[in-house]
Amino acid sequence: MVNVSLHIEVSELADQQIEEADRWWRQNREKAPDAIREELKHIGALITSQPHLGARATNVKLQGVRRIHIERIRYHLYYRVVGSPPEYIEILAFWGARRGSEPPI
Repeated sequence: MVNVSLHIEVSELADQQIEEADRWWRQNREKAPDAIREELKHIGALITSQPHLGARATNVKLQGVRRIHIERIRYHLYYRVVGSPPEYIEILAFWGARRGSEPPI
């Protein structure tokens, strides 16, 4: 069996959240300014080859959403696998783990 990696599509909301977080991180985390990009690259590689890796998200309205906690930067990445068999991964939200609220998805 050949393991084919899926491609990733990022929603407009998630893209805005990632850009905002990355901008803040680069300005305020001098010792690791690239941490968000590094972690997203790592997690992206994992979920494209193992799309059901994340835990099912129970704090969102959409069905079929999974969540991965990124410990190093204390963010959650919310995504879903689109298609059956899986066609691609859709990143839905990039949400601070300490916010105390649910992402708007």
